[in-house]
Amino acid sequence: MDILLDYTDQLFFTPYIYPDTWKKDEPLRQLINLYLITNIGGALLYLSCATASYFLLFDHKLKKHPLYIKDQVKLEIQYTLWSVPWISLPTVALFFLEVRGYSKLYDQVEQSPLGWMKELANFVFFVLFTDMLIYWIHRFLHHRTIYKHFHKPHHTWKVPTPFASHAFHPVDGFLQSAPYHIYVFLFPLHKMTYLGLYVIVNMWSTSIHDGLFLVPKVLKPVVNGAANHTVHHLYFDFNYGQYFTLWDRIGGSYLDPSTKLLDENSIWKNKLK
Repeated sequence: MDILLDYTDQLFFTPYIYPDTWKKDEPLRQLINLYLITNIGGALLYLSCATASYFLLFDHKLKKHPLYIKDQVKLEIQYTLWSVPWISLPTVALFFLEVRGYSKLYDQVEQSPLGWMKELANFVFFVLFTDMLIYWIHRFLHHRTIYKHFHKPHHTWKVPTPFASHAFHPVDGFLQSAPYHIYVFLFPLHKMTYLGLYVIVNMWSTSIHDGLFLVPKVLKPVVNGAANHTVHHLYFDFNYGQYFTLWDRIGGSYLDPSTKLLDENSIWKNKLK
């Protein structure tokens, strides 16, 4: 995150906002900047990804489903934009620790003993690690003593649009994003890889809410795509995974969308063939 912090400082904050006497490495200044970057950047990334997905990919026939809510897109956006500033508070605290040098992020590929091959391996391990943690956090949030307080708002959208991808209660949103931030305090990762993964993760979250079942047939048993996540929104206790079906299969919570959605409603039939 220090890459974005330095870039925005040079481009905007130093020439237009702060006096010369306030050094850019002052903790309070860094915290303020990180909070602004996280909120503005996060909102722009969410709105751009969700808008593109909604108009280019989302199957608008799904809005005819009886569980689709009146003015749902507006409500999804409103809830997300209310939630993001609260989610940002603990997130910025973690970003601040990264910037101050407490993480295992590094600048040069040469600092990795295996070079670019290590970066590819890091990417794969990051996805596997976060998929595992998100599965168990997500499943925990469905526990009957927890669900109604934190995760239930996200399930307001039983037939979600891409704008529901970030419509979480602040506690829920932070907990499910925490594995991404925890990773860099446990394992080495290049800073640019980390930023790239941040964008990819947000795009993936949007894609599993777009109702467009594009996962190739050969990968459907493995990848937790939009069809699997649609089942989760409709039936709650299945398909908690983020990227893969592995942990749902291990945890006994996997439900094949090709059988359940075909039986449930004809609106899904053509999409699952």
